[in-house]
Amino acid sequence: MSYGADLYWLPLGAGGRSVRLNGRAFEAVVAASHRRRRCELYHSALVVCVPDGRFVIEQAPIPDGRGRERGVVSEGSVGARWAGRWRIFRYEIRRWRDGVIPDIDEAVESPRRVTNEPLAAQRLLDLVPSVPLAVWGRDELRVGEMWNSNSVISWLIVSAGLDPRTVPLPVDGRAPGWAAGVEAASRSRQRG
Repeated sequence: MSYGADLYWLPLGAGGRSVRLNGRAFEAVVAASHRRRRCELYHSALVVCVPDGRFVIEQAPIPDGRGRERGVVSEGSVGARWAGRWRIFRYEIRRWRDGVIPDIDEAVESPRRVTNEPLAAQRLLDLVPSVPLAVWGRDELRVGEMWNSNSVISWLIVSAGLDPRTVPLPVDGRAPGWAAGVEAASRSRQRG
């Protein structure tokens, strides 16, 4: 096993129609408002290998009440904090030993190596319970962009002292929320 961490870029809504269609509608509106062409949207996830094993780090919807089996370390609200009372309006953050990334076969220009250093990879794992639990789809942290799965991954990368520029997006791609995680982690590091 090669120690380190790899990032995977998954097309938004891979394996499902609803998320993909909503994502395309969202991107059409954003592209029109910024007077630019549409881009493909991506969701990110990490695979981290350390001496203790292989782990998947990802933010995803909560499919059922068996989060412990998926290595869930925390949950947050989707859309509005009050809506988090219901599972359908919550997300989970996973640090899943021997976990899987659904639809990894659809990943584009992946994997992207984030680090080869076992200590940096371990820092990524150690930081997962510290990820801010901001409301998904909102800019609660006032960083200029909504919080989502990409925010979680970029926050971890920056917080672990790694350079997020080492994982470029696929050609003609966009990862909404990525900048939110980078900015939130950068502010925390400056304060710390």
